[in-house]
Amino acid sequence: MQIDETDAELIALLRRDARMPVAELARKLGLARTTVQTRIDRLLEKGVIAGFTLRSGDALSAPIRATALVSIAPRTGPAVLSRLHALPNVEAVFTVSGRVDLVVEISAQTTQELDRTLDHIAEAKGVQSSESFIHLSTKIDRRG
Repeated sequence: MQIDETDAELIALLRRDARMPVAELARKLGLARTTVQTRIDRLLEKGVIAGFTLRSGDALSAPIRATALVSIAPRTGPAVLSRLHALPNVEAVFTVSGRVDLVVEISAQTTQELDRTLDHIAEAKGVQSSESFIHLSTKIDRRG
């Protein structure tokens, strides 16, 4: 679906504050409140906007974040994914192309907890190798 400039501005405003009242969105966009509500409904219906959610701040986030690059044996993907899903510190897993098969995002309260999680990943049946990177600071974050 193509979005026009007004939809892009509306999405940008909602990314900054998804709780902004429709009346305020309308004022900022120079549109009628009903027009803005219709646009939001259409963007939701078409899947451009998947929903509205809470984005936790630094005070709630785990203090240690890491990324693990994981290579797995052929045909072991479902079993490895099942194991990763069972690990509470694993926040997201992405399949990727390139020298590794999976990118795993991890959060932990302590370095010991991170170490245990990385050990559980490395020990999972089907995992051939893993390499991890501890996040030091966030320089750019545009993830709505």
